[in-house]
Amino acid sequence: MVTFLINNYVLVPFNIGFLQTISFILVIASLVQMLEMVLKKVSPPLYQALGVFLPLITTNCCVLGVAILVIQKDYNFVESLVYSIATGLGFFLAMVVFAGMREQLSSANLPKAMKNVPIAMISASILAMAFMGFSGVA
Repeated sequence: MVTFLINNYVLVPFNIGFLQTISFILVIASLVQMLEMVLKKVSPPLYQALGVFLPLITTNCCVLGVAILVIQKDYNFVESLVYSIATGLGFFLAMVVFAGMREQLSSANLPKAMKNVPIAMISASILAMAFMGFSGVA
């Protein structure tokens, strides 16, 4: 939502839309840093559990992708909010399904050549094909 506001009230009025990607990256990185500081104060055990992975969220292409897609689709504020939440829930669902698949595969009797990365790539491709069934639903 912050990127929506920055785009519509700063970048577009001043005709500097070419700075969209870099400004979105800066906004996402700074919001993640603020989240990290809040978590450190509010819930130290959760902060310790996340460890090094919290800063890696700044490179999450999904966050940047949603921000850019909202702008490209020219949604208003409410539509942007609904689209962002629904996309986040969809990404969460995909990660839960993938984690479940990986958990099941960890206890499966696989050939040595198929363990770790090869089976992860095959699983990801099957999951991608399954979720392609949802394209064009809206």
